[in-house]
Amino acid sequence: MTTETPQTLLELTHRPDLDILVGRWAYQPVEQELPAVYQHVEAVALQEDCRFWLQDIRRRTLNDPHTTGWLLNDFFPRMARQLGGRLFVAYLVGPALHASIVQHPNYISAEAYDDKPFAISFFGDEGAAIRWLQIQQTDKVH
Repeated sequence: MTTETPQTLLELTHRPDLDILVGRWAYQPVEQELPAVYQHVEAVALQEDCRFWLQDIRRRTLNDPHTTGWLLNDFFPRMARQLGGRLFVAYLVGPALHASIVQHPNYISAEAYDDKPFAISFFGDEGAAIRWLQIQQTDKVH
């Protein structure tokens, strides 16, 4: 068990100029570290009332299926309810992790989230990820 704080694992910054919550992951976490990190994300997102998230996971090397299931089935829908609107999460990923995610048999494309209270998409370029979030902000349907 690590003694590092969630802030060491995840640098979380609200960009009020963009209305985007930016999370930069420092390393591949062990599963035991994640509850405190996601409690921190929840607290900051609620404090800033921000539904548009950029998660930079380029330093992560794998995607844990248990955590992914929890995010998709519990955390993201709950955050959308608490924030009072659709949650949008842009993941900035490196090439190896991106390939691992999209080639997984349970991968869900961005279009499949149309009927969900949240949407996620994966990007290799930070500018493209921010543009996607900005498009979601201007879409009056959410």
